[in-house]
Amino acid sequence: MAWLIDPLLLPFMQRALLGGVLAAVTCAVVGTWVVVRGLAFLGEALAHGMLPGVAVAVLAGWPPLVGAAVSAGLMSAGVGAVSRRAGLSHDTAIGLLFVGMLSLGVAIVSRSRSFATDVTAILFGDVLAIRSADLLLLAVALVVLVGATALLHRPFVALAFDPRTAATLGLRPRAAHVAMVLLVTAAVVTSYQALGTLLVVALLLAPAAAARQWTDRLPSTMALGALFGAAAVLAGLLLSWHAGTAGGASIAFSAVGLVALSVAARAVVPR
Repeated sequence: MAWLIDPLLLPFMQRALLGGVLAAVTCAVVGTWVVVRGLAFLGEALAHGMLPGVAVAVLAGWPPLVGAAVSAGLMSAGVGAVSRRAGLSHDTAIGLLFVGMLSLGVAIVSRSRSFATDVTAILFGDVLAIRSADLLLLAVALVVLVGATALLHRPFVALAFDPRTAATLGLRPRAAHVAMVLLVTAAVVTSYQALGTLLVVALLLAPAAAARQWTDRLPSTMALGALFGAAAVLAGLLLSWHAGTAGGASIAFSAVGLVALSVAARAVVPR
């Protein structure tokens, strides 16, 4: 058991594990709605849409989280504005802003002499460099986002399965959709420190997708997704330690691998 215990005796590995698990639980809860509503493209676009803000913050010496929040917020608002005023479909608006924000971010970072290092840090993060302050932020985000999800559970359910019924019941589906987008944005922004803007989508989608293979109930999907996410974090960190691979990428690979295993197991296990 030394291969399992020895790496976790190190303080930086303990912080990485705790931070990764906090991010995984948050993303599993919010990601369940992403999977149910088919918002995967929006989640990915938001992750990439943070790049300009993070790039400006890094180059200016500001907290990257502030830049990420501002950029992701502008991305969220921009999707609705473009789709309404230009008469474009929601997916088209997301795609246009996704490409525009990503290219703008790369252009900003390219002004730096440490271009390759900055882009790598922003896109892929560094889960092994998580600090105590980051753990506190992730813990607060977990409490706030899970609490908000619980409070908004009824309108979210109505929105996911029948928006017209939601409107009839006075649950305001448009406002519920905006709230859901804001929750996804907050989950992506607070979790990117662990995996970076490129790989955070793996924690947002994979654990919930794996859990959906085993249950159709939303609360159990969130709970099982949280367990799958935590398992992916542990497996990814151990893979990173023993194979010498990047921590964030190893966690993302493990999360996607859990989906493949769940699909394969579900095919041979009767419902």
